[in-house]
Amino acid sequence: MARFAVELVFGPDSEKRLAVRPAHREYIASLAEKGVVLAAGPYADDTGALIIYEAADEAALREVIAADPYSPANVVTKWDVRPWNALLGSWLTD
Repeated sequence: MARFAVELVFGPDSEKRLAVRPAHREYIASLAEKGVVLAAGPYADDTGALIIYEAADEAALREVIAADPYSPANVVTKWDVRPWNALLGSWLTD
């Protein structure tokens, strides 16, 4: 499995994003229960968020992102996907 750091940049329509946010958070919570999302949360200034995913490869991750309610709602202007080699941290198991 590979790990990815994904930065989301929120679009200007915060009202629309906030309407979709409960579905997005429910989706992310379901992925966390499955071990696909390792950490997730918005930036303190509410301009975006960071999500750490674990997936077989980038193609599989792109499918997960496409299924996120934020994707079809077009409330994120940028999903910056970067492969991430986590070396240290209390939640790392390997």
